[in-house]
Amino acid sequence: MASPRRPRALRLVLLVLPSVVTLAALSATLAVAMTVQERTIRDATAERVMGVAQSLADLADVRTTLATVTDAGTPADLADAGDLAAATTALQPIAELVGESAGVYYVVITDDEGVRITHPLASERGVQVETTNSSVLRGETFLGTERGASGPSLRAKVPVRASDGTVVGMVAVGVLESSIAADRDAALAALLPWGIGALIVASLASSALTAMVERRFRRADAVAAENAQMRRTTVALREQAHEFDTRLHVIHGLVSRGDAAEALGYIEEVTPVRTSGSPDGGEPVAAATMHAVRAELLDLGAQAEFDVTLDRDLDDGAVSVVTNLCRNAGEAGARRVRCVLRDADGRLFGAVEDDGPGIDPNAAARIFAQGFTTKDDASGFGRGYGLDTVRRTVSSRGGTIEVGASALGGARFAFEMERV
Repeated sequence: MASPRRPRALRLVLLVLPSVVTLAALSATLAVAMTVQERTIRDATAERVMGVAQSLADLADVRTTLATVTDAGTPADLADAGDLAAATTALQPIAELVGESAGVYYVVITDDEGVRITHPLASERGVQVETTNSSVLRGETFLGTERGASGPSLRAKVPVRASDGTVVGMVAVGVLESSIAADRDAALAALLPWGIGALIVASLASSALTAMVERRFRRADAVAAENAQMRRTTVALREQAHEFDTRLHVIHGLVSRGDAAEALGYIEEVTPVRTSGSPDGGEPVAAATMHAVRAELLDLGAQAEFDVTLDRDLDDGAVSVVTNLCRNAGEAGARRVRCVLRDADGRLFGAVEDDGPGIDPNAAARIFAQGFTTKDDASGFGRGYGLDTVRRTVSSRGGTIEVGASALGGARFAFEMERV
């Protein structure tokens, strides 16, 4: 049987799952949007700095001015700010105008040794660039992030060529990484209202879906409750039929002995107290009960033995206890069942033992519970009511019942209860 916790856990998962899936999908969408937005900003910035650098490197004034300072210094004796002052005067306004128009942080133009001719900071003019120079001054272009005097920046470097193709300097254009991050944050802030709107819509949709699932669960609960009530009713009716079957066996035994009057009395009173004996000197209900038990056990392939010494006849409750215990032994697989009954001080003492498989010690504490059984139930309506009937009958008479091992090799049920 499935644990009752498992359906509850599954139900909780099904109720929460729509919200989890919605939030996960929304989070993934926002993450992708943020990544795409950041990549778009970076690509656009890279394209911009490369375009500005290339345009300046192709500008005639830049090419002509740089050609005039190629002899200002050598690799062994670099030019300084004084040597490059005339070129700075000519090119710094151009660099500032282009930088402001293009929205870049700096525009640096160097001579053929990489010494800065222009820079936003005057202190950096006449100082050699510390980062990628040699490859650019050999005629290659560069695009990437480097850390310079102003901090990390995304920069493009393009060689400047004279009319004869000789490299006479380079143009470096950069945008600070902090500026790119600010642009990214601004773009994400613009996405935030859309994200909040999507979250609200998704939450409403998830709530509607959860409510629909909950309604279905409630309908299922109602159907389950109705089915459970029908099952309880079926089990109760089956138990009553079981008791009626027991009484019919007793009546059959009385009639088969010719005790018609006793049979009629048993039928009319249901729970009689017999004090008069039968014509052959025995107690008629007890004798009929033994007859019925023998017949039922024979059908199950078992033999019944009785050792009965009574001061008065059995009542209906005592009949129910004896027949249920004997039947239980036969159904458990016993081939020999022995029943002992004695009267003493207004109480009935009895024991039913057998040579069957016995009782599993782990199940001993549960065998008297309603519905508990170790036998197969081919009917599908439930078993395990016989011993529960015995327990309830004995308890209602102020008695007790114990289960243990039998000398015959199987189980032994011993009980005692008040006479009525």
